[in-house]
Amino acid sequence: MDFTSGESDHRQIEENKPLLGEMSAPEGGKMGAVPCRRAMVHFNGMRYKLLQEGDIQVCVIRHPRTFLSKILTSKFLRRWEPHHLTLADNSLTSATPTGYMENSMPYSAIEDVQLLSWENAPKYCLQLTFPGGTVLLQAANSYLRDQWFHSLQWKKKIYKYKKVLSNPNRWEVVLKEIRSLVDMALTSPLQDDSIHQAPLEIVSKLLSENINLTTQEHESIIVAIAPLLENNHPPPDLCEFFCKHCRERPRSMVVIEVFTPVVQRILKHNMMYWICFTGLDTSLYLLVEVGKHLHLQDFGKCPRLRLFTQEYILALNELNAGMEVVKKFIHSMHGPTANCPHPRVLPNLVAVCLAAIYSCYEEFINSRDNSPSLKEIRNGCQQQCDRKPNIPLRLLHTNPDLVSQEVTSTESRHKAVIVTSNEIHVEVERNNTVNQKLKANTGNDSEPNLIDCLLISPACSTMSIELSPQAERVLGCYVEILKMLSDYDDWRPALASLLQPIPFPKEALAHETFTKELKYVIQRFAEDPRQEVHSCLLSVRAGKDGWFQLYSPGGVACDDDGELFASMVHILMGSCYKTKKFLLSLAENKLGPCMLLALRGNQTMVEILCLMLEYNIIENNDTQLQIISTLESTDVGKKMYEQLCDRQRELKELQRKGGPTRLTLPSKSTDADLARLLCSGSFGNLENLSLAFTNVTSACAEQLIKLPSLKQLNLWSTQFGDAGLRVLSEHLTALQVLNLCETPVTDAGLLALSSMKSLCSLNMNSTKLSADTYEDLKAKLPNLKEVDVRYTEAW
Repeated sequence: MDFTSGESDHRQIEENKPLLGEMSAPEGGKMGAVPCRRAMVHFNGMRYKLLQEGDIQVCVIRHPRTFLSKILTSKFLRRWEPHHLTLADNSLTSATPTGYMENSMPYSAIEDVQLLSWENAPKYCLQLTFPGGTVLLQAANSYLRDQWFHSLQWKKKIYKYKKVLSNPNRWEVVLKEIRSLVDMALTSPLQDDSIHQAPLEIVSKLLSENINLTTQEHESIIVAIAPLLENNHPPPDLCEFFCKHCRERPRSMVVIEVFTPVVQRILKHNMMYWICFTGLDTSLYLLVEVGKHLHLQDFGKCPRLRLFTQEYILALNELNAGMEVVKKFIHSMHGPTANCPHPRVLPNLVAVCLAAIYSCYEEFINSRDNSPSLKEIRNGCQQQCDRKPNIPLRLLHTNPDLVSQEVTSTESRHKAVIVTSNEIHVEVERNNTVNQKLKANTGNDSEPNLIDCLLISPACSTMSIELSPQAERVLGCYVEILKMLSDYDDWRPALASLLQPIPFPKEALAHETFTKELKYVIQRFAEDPRQEVHSCLLSVRAGKDGWFQLYSPGGVACDDDGELFASMVHILMGSCYKTKKFLLSLAENKLGPCMLLALRGNQTMVEILCLMLEYNIIENNDTQLQIISTLESTDVGKKMYEQLCDRQRELKELQRKGGPTRLTLPSKSTDADLARLLCSGSFGNLENLSLAFTNVTSACAEQLIKLPSLKQLNLWSTQFGDAGLRVLSEHLTALQVLNLCETPVTDAGLLALSSMKSLCSLNMNSTKLSADTYEDLKAKLPNLKEVDVRYTEAW
């Protein structure tokens, strides 16, 4: 039987025939790109994984082609050898190079690959035709046979396309070959990441080796490979090619029609690696958003994906509508619903924004302290020990009197060195005494905070930082994107968390234009009633500055009379930050601005000053008298101070020795009932209070902290929560027994109990206690002897 005559099986495809018909050029014979993309055609039958190696039976029959049918029908001439074959990039090789497979079989020598299906043919067998004969491959079953068949076809065709496209002569032919290659990848029954990546890498190499292409040829190639990009990331060299196209032709239809779905996929499916620069030394903090079951490329492994996204957004901004187009793109990434269904979009957008903003100041940062550039980071920067020590930065003041005073005071010290950049002008002072002063202020083991690093004089509110026009456009675009992101309610908590460490270089924070524009984002955080949002205004850890410090009076970013500061204090006081610790920090660092705003009638600041007096935050008598005078200078202050005096009189009466030592409230009592009861007489001797099975909430904590002798508190089955626990931990440090059984408290509130060192008995039965929090409490409460953690995670 002549089995080489064309069988009707759809899998028998000759090498010299494309899988799909060749696509004709646009009308007129031009090779320019068309704005629409070709429809994708997918294989709808059985799917197979691309084989790289496997066990199979091999039989080689050398013969002239005219006698093939006679030899194959002769069973006596067949001898089968088991081999473990590897499908390399160029040839088919055996792990045991003996017998039939002593020499590897190059794909270029294989003339045809077919399935044997005649009546007397061996079962599950493939036929590989080469000039000197035939190789028969016999698999264990029909599925493996078909898998070997499609894998060999793929390897053979990819090898052919690599050779053809490695030496391009006429670009019309090259473009047709690229289209044929793309169609082959789209219609292949093989299901593997490399099926779509291999053609992209071939085109990427082609473009990198031929850099003198015309714009028309650029767009034609981009349109040809567009179907593959819808479900695959472009390789690094291809990203570089796309970046170049965005920069040179931002108004091209290819940017909108082809690049938009590619960038959308990058933002939706990437892991997020981004670098922030904070503190005196330009330390690298790697913030990683780790996605479960993720196996795609990411910004850390392929930084050019991030660069391509940056250039794409800048190209959108160059269109006639400008930021309106960018805004529509951001909205398309979020989606029409209230919650974005793609959790990686926001971190990736923030990563792109931070990298773009850093690039605006990158040139000067590198010349100032020898920190690694983004290019060095991508290529693997040098070791930290090889770098020069960091130098304190002082921005140039615009007031000539201040400058003359500084020059006079430094005549006996080392001469200042002026470092000039074409973007930023600053003064770098090589003075060891400055470093010593910073260390003295912050301690030997802590890093100097950001405000001290910038060494900004309180008398100087303006700084001279000038960026190039291009950098100004980039900065304006990406700060505007941060504003857009802060307008989405569902994105705001994650955005606040990502920006809490202040992931911007010092130069950006000292740039008046940048901080003025970013103020909108901070204002949005300060207006959000959710604790997870406005709590990010504070520093990420002790000893570091947060947005609250930067935008408060005297901070490097403050450009108003304290309106934003008052707004931040108001939202923080309205949450769970009405504590001694927060008030103490205000009294130590921001008492002057608080008094000034209170003098101007700001109700939040008046309340702050009253709480400082009520909680005895201020110990100095003169300062107390000054606060009282400030309160009495306005109508609202006078009214609140009178209420404070009334409460103090009631408190003294309440705490006067006498009254019962034990007290139990009836079930279903409320916060108002408890307040009314405590105001009715003296409870200075009260040691045991039971509020079990009542309807009290965290609001009653304000009444409980007025009981100086309280040692045992029963809150079983109440609505007392985390906010109340934080208040108790600040004031009732002598409490010994606490029952929180069946209350809605969580780890966030229970961790605050670690400051109550007198606790001997603690009942957390049926709460949301975790095992880690339980271990932490045991370590920090040395007197704790009785603990009930039944029906919790720690049980």
